[in-house]
Amino acid sequence: MWAAMRVFTFPVLIVSLLLLTAACHPGPVFNTGTQSVGGTISGTVRATGGTVPLGGRKVTAVNVATGARYDTTTSTPGGGYTIKVPEGTYRLEVELRDGEALARRPGETHINNGDLDPGRDFDVTVKPAGSQ
Repeated sequence: MWAAMRVFTFPVLIVSLLLLTAACHPGPVFNTGTQSVGGTISGTVRATGGTVPLGGRKVTAVNVATGARYDTTTSTPGGGYTIKVPEGTYRLEVELRDGEALARRPGETHINNGDLDPGRDFDVTVKPAGSQ
């Protein structure tokens, strides 16, 4: 009799636990808020003429509406950069060193979710050593 009762109660216990667990779960969770994923801006920083990549330079994307700043550093030796930013319109800036000026800079860019905006390149004019 006890053996028959054990066989019967074990499945009943399992089913009861499953039903109790299912009854306590509130159901699926949905995120009803909107989340700004954004996109990517990329380019290179080179000396004028595009032959000498400038690695180790800080590039900043500045959101023109909010002023939020997103920084990255160009790669060595290629001079390339990539910045992941939320949706918005951005102005790009590059770190200059003594004796340097911008010969070419990219214009403002608008980024939507999932965008990849490549080719945002900078050309930097570098004065030769000893020139004034």
